Amino acid sequence: MNLDYIIREPENITPNTPVLFMLHGYGSNEQDLFSFRETLPQDWLIISFRAPRDTQFEGYSWYDIDFDNPENFINVDQANESLRAVLESVLEIINRYGLTEGQAHLCGFSQGGILCYALALQYPELFNRVACMSSYPENKLLGNIKDKKKLEHLRFFISHGTDDAVIPLEWGRKAADLLYDLNCYFTFREYMSGHGVNQKNYMDLMDFYSK
Repeated sequence: MNLDYIIREPENITPNTPVLFMLHGYGSNEQDLFSFRETLPQDWLIISFRAPRDTQFEGYSWYDIDFDNPENFINVDQANESLRAVLESVLEIINRYGLTEGQAHLCGFSQGGILCYALALQYPELFNRVACMSSYPENKLLGNIKDKKKLEHLRFFISHGTDDAVIPLEWGRKAADLLYDLNCYFTFREYMSGHGVNQKNYMDLMDFYSK
């Protein structure tokens, strides 16, 4: 499956050019997180993917959600299909631009953040900095993580709103427990907000990527 995406290219692209892959949330589109590009490092290549499934009001999703069934909250088959599509697209873009020496980063919101956890923990050799906002690590997508040593270089920024009515804060806090158990380096921040990114959250995210 080929994913649609929008892109910001830096003036010069070398094998050392960093690349940031963005995954939006349910019902949104590739323009959402792409709005962050103005304050991200100018020498980065930025790719914002569009999820493959249509939703209402001209939005898109990575998989269907059943809000009435917590035990089957996500459609696992669709989520895994999207994971494979993102992975294939990431590898294709890295290869096309010859980014053999640069770092690759992830940024995901809500559904996109859930996929970012799975991508980073399943394929840690591909990524470096990973931001997961208003999301949670979904055990059904993580698989069996056997080699913690491969995760040591990963850096996570986790953020969640204290009044999130879509993905409860308690779900988001699962990330801290999981990443602690995996000996991963992470920052976990809670903000006085709902299911979104407030100004302080945004500033902390930009600080995370600037280091």
